[in-house]
This record gives sequence, structure tokens and C-alpha cells, in this order.
Amino acid sequence: MEVKTATPVTITATQARRIALTAQGFGSARPAGKVTMKHLDRMVRHTGLIQIDSVNVLARAHLMPLYSRSGPYDPGLIARASGKSPRKLVEYWAHEASLVPPATHRLLRWRMARADREAWRTVRAAAGQTDLLEAVLDQVAQSGPATATEIGREIDPGHVPDKSDWGWNWPPVKSALEYLFWSGRITAASRTSQFERRYDLNERVLPPEVLAAPDLTDEEAVESLIEISARAHGIGTLSCLRDYFRLPAAESRLAVEALVDRGRLLPVHSEAFRAAAFLHADARRPRRVEGRALLSPFDPLVFERARTESLFGFHYRIEIYTPKHKRRHGYYVLPFLLNEALVARVDLKADREASVLRAHAAFAEESAPPETATELATELELLASWLGLESIEVGHSGDLAPALRRAVG
Repeated sequence: MEVKTATPVTITATQARRIALTAQGFGSARPAGKVTMKHLDRMVRHTGLIQIDSVNVLARAHLMPLYSRSGPYDPGLIARASGKSPRKLVEYWAHEASLVPPATHRLLRWRMARADREAWRTVRAAAGQTDLLEAVLDQVAQSGPATATEIGREIDPGHVPDKSDWGWNWPPVKSALEYLFWSGRITAASRTSQFERRYDLNERVLPPEVLAAPDLTDEEAVESLIEISARAHGIGTLSCLRDYFRLPAAESRLAVEALVDRGRLLPVHSEAFRAAAFLHADARRPRRVEGRALLSPFDPLVFERARTESLFGFHYRIEIYTPKHKRRHGYYVLPFLLNEALVARVDLKADREASVLRAHAAFAEESAPPETATELATELELLASWLGLESIEVGHSGDLAPALRRAVG
């Protein structure tokens, strides 16, 4: 079923890329001085969310988007924004686990209300265990902010995972905490250095005005989320707009139609997309975009892989869970953005013990300009400095590796 639209205007593929880059915060130069909370606020206004992931082979995923857009900064900035009152960012399920502004947390209450049927199986396992849920909730009230291990130890030592417990094989207390978190009865106050959630009561984390705000209808909430997504995309298809917050298909389609009717979304035709596309009414249309950035696999510019390929002609897959002998490009591969194109990819690891940034492999795209290796080397030097690493070592894998070794050398 197609979304009903007015007669679309035409946006070229080049214009679409520029619009998308600018919408994501790549349309202006990096700060010349210290990166401050104002820069973080500006980035969040562009992206709408920051995805979280536990992989720490280079840097935690939620730390990278601000670096990509603003350059080296104090990571404590995000810790303060998400861990101290008044909080500017709180955690919930948006595009996977994410940090979002508290006002957006309110827009996700419809997802909380659907926990019994839409949460993961390991989370739903606790849904009917009323006594356990009340015991865990009481303990959070007494102990929070606290981890699952700390809360489990207080309730029943048998619920605490040991070294044989891994993956999704959760003990009952962990499932109960995740169910309470998913259903919005508790939230996450922060994360530990081992990346464990520290659970707490909503009233001790969320701003009072967010707690007091009335519920929206599901339709109103999804429409607001689609507009945040559209603002972050600049231009995109219904599929793009849905994926940003992992929204239901039918409700997303209705939200897009409503936003088109209100003039917030403009139907467009672009050779960048096979399907009908939509331009946010406030999207900028720059004549060019300049700059460079290494992008985390979880950066919102590239985390929807089909969109990345449509806009940039860049086929990208994260290969962390691919057996080593089947990987094409490496374990933790970052796309390299140079001006308006993704021109290369590099497999990176922060070897903290040796104080070395290791580029295990580097590959150039067919359209990569001659200066790609030099520009990438400069960006690697900046990244190594930010991570506190003393040197860079480039491996021998990939067609760009020899030139990159010379440039780094």
C-alpha cells in the first residue's frame, strides 16, 4: 500500500546526500575550541537519539557520534548529560537501546504499554510473576540506582548470574528488571564502567515536567516520532522514517500521511531512492558539504544499511558476529566520510595495553579521490589522540593499506 501524496518535486541523488548529511549535523565545521554541552545539545537536535551498544573494541558506541561531528571532546560530557540532574538524555528502547531527550521518552509510552506482547521473550518471561516484580520494584526503591547483580544479591543470591551464565540466559531478577524497564515502571539512571544498567525509579531520574505530562494517543506519539525521524533524515522513504524508532508499519504510514497533510513532510521524487520519498519542511538544501569523519557502525547516518547504500552507494554490514574466515572487511569496520561521500572503510581496534590504534585493514571505494589515504591518516591521528593512544599501526589487509601506512608513517 502506497502512502497518499501530492505531486512530488524532484531531488537529485547529490542533493539528497547533501540534505541527509546536513540534517545529521555534518553541514558545518567542527568547533575550533572546546566542545561544550551546547555542541552536544546541537548534535542531539540533529540526530534525535544516540544508539547504545556494549562493544568496546574502539570506543563505546554512544561516545562516537559527537566525536564524528565535533572532534575530540571530554566523554564526561555525555556522562553528565545522561547521569546527572537535570538530565538532558535518558535511556530507553528507541533505535535499539538509545539515549534520547526526556521529552522523547514520553513519546515512547505506547511502546511501554505493549511490553506484554512486544518485548523480547526473555523480558516477557517475567510479565506474569507479580510477586517477583513487586519484590524487585521494592528493592529498586530501596537500593537504586543499582545493577541487576546488586539487586539480585539483596533479593536472593540464587538469582545472581555466575560465570556460566551468558547471553540471554538471564536469572529471574534480571528478567524482572528488564520487564519493568521495558514497561516504563522503572528506568536506567546510568551505566557502570562494565556497561551494566543501574536501575532506578522514574521519579528519581526523569524530570518532573515529563513525569507529569499526560499520555498522548498512540497516533499522536507515532506522528511526533516520525517527525523527529524526518528532521534527522532530512529526506527519506517511509521505510527510512519507520526504522529510526523501529515503528509499526501501519501506524507509520498514517503518521506520514498526516504530516504530509499538515505540510511538515513534502512528497519528493529522488533517484537516490526506489520508493516514494519525503522531505522535511525545515530541511536545509546546501550546495556542498565539506569535512571528514570516521563513523561508528551505530552512527545514525549509517545504521540503516539499505538507506546507506541508496544514498551513498556504500554496501555496509557489521561483521562482528560473522565467523572470522567469512569476514570481508574486518571485525569493527568504520566508514570514512570525506566531504559528501563515503570513500573508504577501516577496521579499527584500540589496543589500550600497548597504547596503539590498530588499523587492521583499510579499503578504498572505487570513487575514492587520490587524497583519501592522507585524509584518513589525519583523522586516525586525531582519533588516536582522543583515545589517549600513543601510536598508530596499519596492517597489510585491504587495497588502501599500503598508501595509508605511508601516510601514517
